[in-house]
Parts: sequence; C-alpha cells; structure tokens
Amino acid sequence: MATEQVKKALFLLLAGCCALPFVTTTEALTAGILFSLLLGNPLSLKSSIWSKRLLQLSVVGLGFGLGIGEVWTVGKDSVVYTLIGITFTLALGALLRKIFPTGQKTAALIAFGTAICGGSAIAAMAPVLNSEDDETAVALATVFSLNAVALLLFPFIGHLLHLSQVQFGEWAALAIHDTSSVVGAAAAYGPQALAVGTTVKLTRAMWIAPVALGAALCLKSDKRAKIPVFIIGFVAAAVIHTLFPQLGALWRLLSGIAKQGLVVTLFLIGAGLSKSLLKKVGFSPLAFGITLWILVGGLALEAILLGWIH
Repeated sequence: MATEQVKKALFLLLAGCCALPFVTTTEALTAGILFSLLLGNPLSLKSSIWSKRLLQLSVVGLGFGLGIGEVWTVGKDSVVYTLIGITFTLALGALLRKIFPTGQKTAALIAFGTAICGGSAIAAMAPVLNSEDDETAVALATVFSLNAVALLLFPFIGHLLHLSQVQFGEWAALAIHDTSSVVGAAAAYGPQALAVGTTVKLTRAMWIAPVALGAALCLKSDKRAKIPVFIIGFVAAAVIHTLFPQLGALWRLLSGIAKQGLVVTLFLIGAGLSKSLLKKVGFSPLAFGITLWILVGGLALEAILLGWIH
C-alpha cells in the first residue's frame, strides 16, 4: 500500500513538473512512457480522463493566440487536400486489409482513425459499425502506439529534411493520427508549425461527423456522430482574439498557458502506453496500421515537398 502511495505521489510530482515552462513536449512524453513501462501508471483511469479534458481545454486556449482570419485562411486552403486525403486513406485501407489478415471492423476503425482524427474518429465510428469492445480496443491501441512514435520521430525527420514550419505543420496535421500528437509534434517544431498544424488538424477533425453520418446511412445505422465541441471552442477563441485585439497581453498569456497544458497532456498520454496495451495490439493490426500510416505519411510529405500542398 505504501509503495502504491509513493508511486502516486511521484506520478503527480512529475505531472506537476511538466507544467513548468522549461519542460518540453518531447521530455514530457518520454517521461510518461518510461514511468508507465518501468513502474506502471498508478492513476491510469484518471489520467486517461484528464488527458482528454486537458487536451480539449488546451486546444481552445491555443485559439486565443490566433486571429480568425488566419484560422479561416489555413482552414479554407486545407479543405480540398484534406478531403482527398481522407478518401484516399479509406480506399487504401480497404486494399491493405486484403494483404494483412485483420478483422473487417478493426481494419475499418484503424483506417478511419488514420484518415481523420485518431482516437476521436474511432470512438465516433465504433457505434456506427457496431464493433465489439475488443475490436475498438485493438484499433485504439494501434493508433495510440503510432501516436507515441510520431511525437518523437516527426520533428527529427522535419529537421533532417529542413522542412519549413508551415510545411511541417501541414505534414504533421495530415500524417499524425490524434490531435494531441499533432499539436505536440508541431509545438516542438515551432510556433508557426503549431498554428498551421492545429488549424489543419481541426479542419480534418470536422469531417468526423459527415463521414460517420455517411457510413451510418450506408449501413442503415441509427447512430450519429457530432462535431467535437472543442473545435467550436477553438474557433470561438480566435473570434474573440480578433474582436478584442487591445487585450493582446491576455490572449498571449492564455495561449502560453494552453501550450504548457499540452506538455502536461503529453505526459499523461505517454503514461497511458502500458505493457498490456502493447500486447493487446497484435501483429496483423499493427502491421496494417504501420503500413497504412507510412504510405499516407510518405505520400503527404512528397506532395508537400513537390508544392502540391501549400
């Protein structure tokens, strides 16, 4: 019992340290992963709940650092290639399933998560597909594992290829599954990458509802998906920033707090990567997810480097 209390105290201490301004997203994520794999997360359920809530609050807070004009321009320009990317990813997922022996619903959930918004998209599509709990869990575990890799790998590749901040923000938003990981990787790369990555990713996330609705109509399901509320909050924050520019100091403060909130979020997310989660994935779903992710990410990067996406 004493040992468990010590682990909880240490866990909370590390989470608190991640709120300090000199701690980076990469350091927080790594600390969370190592803590979970070496000691085990003593607050797994609570940290999972709070990571989602803190992410949503942080994304809304980031909106205070942007003008609605910037959000509109980036979002408008990304609509076409976002829709093309979603359609291509879902079609490619259907083809890859013939190569990797993965359950139809599990493969569809992984493809949907890769195409749009990771865990949020999977959670929205699961009831539409009437998937079993284990199918949903495997899809979430696969996407979550790849998110952790992306957070560490993408900034390294971006610097290696000398991507501009705008290019990296676009690539991260198109090739990384979850909003939290896009924002984390982009924040590590730079402030402009963060602004572009967040806006493009949220533009993608808005497709959760129409795509899930289309699937429900095709499958004659009565389940429906809604646009995540935090996306509306992000846009509202940008509108407020634009309407009251004289409060620039306050908007910078709120945006700064939001950025550090993301650091804490990534610690909690890293702490969710447990040994049991890794075992749950299995070879075929993981191979399917990795192959789909590499193809989508590689083609998106090539399109950006060729200037097709800008």
